[in-house]
Amino acid sequence: MTSRPRLPSLLLLLCASACVGPHGGSVPTTNASDMPAPQGVAPSSSTLGAGDLLEVRVFEEADLSGPYRVSPGGTIDFPLCGKVKVEGLNGSGTADLLTKCLGEKYLKRPQVSVLVREYNSKKIFVFGEVQKPGTFPYDEDMSIIQAITVAGGFGKLASKNDVAVTRLVNGKETKIRVRVADIGTGREKNLKLLPGDIVFVPESLF
Repeated sequence: MTSRPRLPSLLLLLCASACVGPHGGSVPTTNASDMPAPQGVAPSSSTLGAGDLLEVRVFEEADLSGPYRVSPGGTIDFPLCGKVKVEGLNGSGTADLLTKCLGEKYLKRPQVSVLVREYNSKKIFVFGEVQKPGTFPYDEDMSIIQAITVAGGFGKLASKNDVAVTRLVNGKETKIRVRVADIGTGREKNLKLLPGDIVFVPESLF
């Protein structure tokens, strides 16, 4: 019989943090169905950081339109405007900043839109009984189904209705129990993830 590979030490530490609080106490647990409906997108989930990939579109200005990646310093190198600080802004705020720059010196009534293609500055963690446990970039409006899919799907021993998501809620760790199998059959609503969420898929006891 072939033994299963050992989890990297980082994932073991994450597993421990998903089961106990920061001071060794148990983490409060709630069901996904009891979580309040999200009121829009959390500001921290849509702001830009190093490594994020943007697509900038300037109407009728093909030379200015295209992909731009945020540098480690939180800037993009944008034609005519030079280094533009976008860290901490969202797509709309970045579009406003570029519109102002172009409108003040170069273009008459520029029309700029910004689409965030990749949130590489924000991560989610998926481990346990999945095919490819690890750390993955967060995508806006990412759901738990998407997270398990990018981790290769469930392993053979996965307990699909006992998935746990550890999340910081008002500065405190909360563990959310998610019945993922029931999401697939329409009996439960899909759970939207937030940056920093830890998804743990346990082994089935049967």
